[in-house]
Order: sequence, then structure tokens, then C-alpha cells
Amino acid sequence: MQRSTERILTTHVGSLPRSQAVTDGIFAIERGEAIDVEAHCRTVAAAVGDVVARQVAVGVDVVSDGEMSKLSYATYIKDRITGFEGDSPRRAPQDLEEYPSFLERQAKTGGTPTYARPQCVGPIEVKDTRPCEEDLENFREAVDAHGPAEGFMNAASPGVIALFQPNTHYLDHQTYLEALAEAMRVEYEAIVEAGFILQLDSPDLGLGRHMMFKGQPDEEYERLANIHVEALNHAVRNIPAEKMRMHICWGNYEGPHTCDAPMSQVLPIALRAKPQGLLFESSNPRHAHEWKDFAAADIPDDKVLIPGVIDSTTHFVEHPELVAQRIERFADIVGRERVIAGTDCGFSTFAGYAGIDPEIAYAKLAAMAEGAAIASSRLWA
Repeated sequence: MQRSTERILTTHVGSLPRSQAVTDGIFAIERGEAIDVEAHCRTVAAAVGDVVARQVAVGVDVVSDGEMSKLSYATYIKDRITGFEGDSPRRAPQDLEEYPSFLERQAKTGGTPTYARPQCVGPIEVKDTRPCEEDLENFREAVDAHGPAEGFMNAASPGVIALFQPNTHYLDHQTYLEALAEAMRVEYEAIVEAGFILQLDSPDLGLGRHMMFKGQPDEEYERLANIHVEALNHAVRNIPAEKMRMHICWGNYEGPHTCDAPMSQVLPIALRAKPQGLLFESSNPRHAHEWKDFAAADIPDDKVLIPGVIDSTTHFVEHPELVAQRIERFADIVGRERVIAGTDCGFSTFAGYAGIDPEIAYAKLAAMAEGAAIASSRLWA
């Protein structure tokens, strides 16, 4: 993983707005419709090239493929590992349950994705490596063509798969996680072998507190969350820490977030994970104050912090000076070389559900790059 040795580098969490053609193809396949699969693959490949070019153009240093081929960051795994079928009951975050009128409004206005979330109904094994190989081929071609500083690719952690796809097959939760870890290991290692940074998406450590762990006492949440980290660490046992980064969040939705676990509780758990880089929310109104928890924490010397310096759920375009100030706060805590500017979360977590207008998403990324330049001019003065 590259560090900010001469200036503050920029990156983001992963998902970016998909074109209508890409979205239409993804949903047609999801519905089981007969489509020209080869034409869809060409459309996705072209979209990856476009999205990498646009990231470079607005000043993003460490780019992704925008998750162009995926329906969502967690459910895509049903096409790559066995054991998943059908749909599963929805588990709304606790904060939305406490504001039912808002939850109802979200559902009526399309603010809640309605695609199927399969559940685990059978043994989990590697099913098909070709989708991952195609993602890697498309991304390699785009990176070689447009020359960013570095590329990363997202993959669902064992814990977030368990969060959104409940288990009805394995005897207990830990056994389920272990099976997921071993099956996903193949994809994790393939991403690193292809020359990219592996980003493990782990919202289960934050969002999970008010979804799959809601109603549990703090001690039980912490115990289970630590089991999730152990499963992740086992899955990446063959990958050097510096080849990985991990994203935690409390749910990429504009809502009250009054039930979010505090960073002071989540951070000690997250720091036990092997990946060197840690991406986290630090710009939205519920978590912007928690930079103080990092100042108070004992952060290992090898960890690289990638704070969200722009929000991913509102159309405000952050002022570059504010971005610079946010970067400098974390540089004061761990040093300028161990901070990379990032986003709170993705800009298109689910295909067909871009909460942020695509043009404004890129305007926010450009503001992040401008703010990083301002911070760099002061930090390397």
C-alpha cells in the first residue's frame, strides 16, 4: 500500500455511480432474463475504463473499478460461492425502527433497495472464479491505460456476508463464518496476486451493532464482533498486511443513526484486524467528532488511517478548506505519512440506487483532491 510520503494521497471506499446500460444488464441477469451476456460484459468493461479515467481526472490517486459488475457489495457473492438461494427477511437498522414514519417514507420513495438477499441454505464452497477473474482483467486494462498511483478492489468480508445473508444451514454462527472465510479466501488472494490492494468491506463491525447484534448487551456484541475479526484474519492469513485495507461504517444511508455504536467501542475491535489500512466514517454529523477517539487510542505504528473527509449521503459539496482541516486533524495524531484522504462510504452501494447525483459525486471527489492539496502544502511546508 502506498503511503503519503510526499503529499496526502486520495482514495475512496469503492462503489461509484453505474451507467444505465450497466444497471439494466445487472438487473436483467438478476431476474433471469435472456440477454446477450457477451455484450453486457463488453458494456461493463467499457464502464470500468470510463470510471477509472474519471477518478484520475478529478484527482483520485488510489482508484477502484467502481464495483461496476456487482449488484451490491455483499450479495454479489451468491454467484461466486455455493450455498445461497432465495430471499431472506429484512432486518431494518434499529434507528429506523425507532422512527417508523421515516422508515415507511424511505420504503415508499425507493430509499430502500428491494432486490433479493439470498440466505445460506447449503454447504459453502467456491462456485465460480470466472466473475472475479473478469473483474480483475477489466480493472488491469483500465489501470494500465490511465495510470493511477495505485488500484484497489473491494471484496465482502465474511462478517458482512453473514450480516446480509442469514444462515439456515450451519449449526452455529461461528461455523458459518469459518466456512465463509475459507471460501472467500480464494477471491482475496486472487486480488492481491493480480497486483491490487485488497479492500475488505466490514460494515458488520459498526452497522452490525444495530442490525444483527441489536438487542444484545455490549459484552455480547463485542464478543461476536471479535469473532468476525478472527474469521477475517483467518481468511487473509496468507496475505501481507500492507497489501490490504478494511472499511468499517454504520450504514451508508441518510437517517438518524441514533443507535450507532460509538467509535470508542468499535475502534479497539477494528484495530485487531490484520489489514494495514483502516477506512472509516469521520465526516457525517453523527461521527465527525470521533477524531478524538483516535487521539486517545493506542494505534499500532504500522496502521494507516483513511478517514472519510467527505460525506457520501448528502449533496453538499464540501469546501476544500474543510477537507484540509479534517486531514490535518488525523495527521496530527499519527503523522502525515500515515494518513490518506478517503470518503465516508461508497457513492453507489447498490446498482440502481445512487443516493448521490453522479455529477455531484465526482464534484465531491474533486473537492477532496483539492483539500488534500491544501493540506499537503501546509504539512510539507
